[in-house]
Amino acid sequence: MADATRDVEKIYSTADVVAKLRRLADALESETPFRISIAGERIRVPKRAEFSIEHERGDGEEEIEFQLKWTIEDDEDEDDDDKVV
Repeated sequence: MADATRDVEKIYSTADVVAKLRRLADALESETPFRISIAGERIRVPKRAEFSIEHERGDGEEEIEFQLKWTIEDDEDEDDDDKVV
């Protein structure tokens, strides 16, 4: 099966973002894999995912992005007993 490219940006309510970030922080702190639902799709994030924060400024706008990155191989060798974020 070929890898599908997906690039989605979804606006959530403040309450939804707070809840997702709180559960994400708990999973990161406990160093456990988890699943997160984004725009109707559940994504599995392995515990070895790398976390970064990016800041961009230009054209009268500023942006902060919180990113988690991992390779697909990292995801395949972990347990499937994950928290849902």
